[in-house]
Amino acid sequence: MMFGSKESKLKDGTPVTLRPMVKEDEESLYRFFLSLSDELLMFIRHNVRDRKVVREWSQNLDYERVLPLVALVDGEIVADATLHRVPHGWKRHIGRIRVVVSPRYQNQGMATLMLNELVELGHELGLEKLWAEIPLDSVGAIRACRNAGFACKAVIEELVKNAQNQNLDILIMVCDIASYFDRRWSQKT
Repeated sequence: MMFGSKESKLKDGTPVTLRPMVKEDEESLYRFFLSLSDELLMFIRHNVRDRKVVREWSQNLDYERVLPLVALVDGEIVADATLHRVPHGWKRHIGRIRVVVSPRYQNQGMATLMLNELVELGHELGLEKLWAEIPLDSVGAIRACRNAGFACKAVIEELVKNAQNQNLDILIMVCDIASYFDRRWSQKT
C-alpha cells in the first residue's frame, strides 16, 4: 500500500478507505480533531485544536520521518494513525505509533485495521519493531494492539496525567514485525 489507498470494511460492513495523509487533508483532519473529546485528545502530544498545528503537519509532510495514515468514510476522516521513525541511532529499527479513532467508529475494528496497516508499512520500510504507549485502563486500545500482533512488554506506573490531573499507568506494547509476518504466513498454509 506504501503510497496508495486501500479499501476495506468495518465489522458492521461500513466501507472505509485507508491512505497516507496528503496536504489537501488539512481541513478534514482539523474537523476530525475538533470532533474529539478532551479525554481522547489528552493522549495526543500536540494541541490539535490549534489550526496552526494541523496546518504545519499537512503542509510539511515528511514521510521519511512521520508517515500519517488516515481512514475515510464517505470522504470524511474518521481515524488518524502515525508511524514515527528516527533515521539513525540505537532506535533506527523501531517505529513509534499512535492511533486515534472517532468514537463513532470504535469497537468496529477500525483501530485493528489501522494497526495492521502500520505493521505492513513498517515491514515495507524495513523496521523490525513497532512501539505503542497505551493507558493501562484503555481496554479497547489494548485489545486492538493484541489483535494486530502487539505484546505487552512493560507497565510504567503513574507516568502520565489525565484530563483530571490524575496519574495514569502506561502500558508499553511492542510488535515484533518478523514474528507478525511469520505467524500470518503459517496461518495460510
